[in-house]
Amino acid sequence: MGEPLAWNRLRSTRHARYWCGYHFVWIPNYRRDILDGEVAEYTREVLKQILEELGCEPIALEVMPDHVHVFTLCPPRLSPAYVVNYLKGKSARRALQRFPELRAKASRGELWSRSHFAATVGNVTAGLVKRYVEEQWAREK
Repeated sequence: MGEPLAWNRLRSTRHARYWCGYHFVWIPNYRRDILDGEVAEYTREVLKQILEELGCEPIALEVMPDHVHVFTLCPPRLSPAYVVNYLKGKSARRALQRFPELRAKASRGELWSRSHFAATVGNVTAGLVKRYVEEQWAREK
């Protein structure tokens, strides 16, 4: 069957084995089409840098004119809410410093909307986990 893709292998910290995948989506205020050209490229690079600062691995990252998608693997010590809010806060600060003209296009000088979408991404199904847990007692006998 071959070697699994690198992003699909378990990760390790000193005390844990994990595979915590998150998919985040958020929009600029009022979903304005302001993320294009150099702004989009800079935002993409900044998001990669911020993920690495957090100890997360970017798997897929797309900056569209009116929204951002991030698929990342993060250590279990970081909650999804913390990761997405950190990404939004740091990236907005850096983008607004680099492109001050965005302040005029952003509402009240804030780049991102307060809301976001977050989903966990797993490499096993819920049914498989349920069956594994239920079968543990049978294995002990």
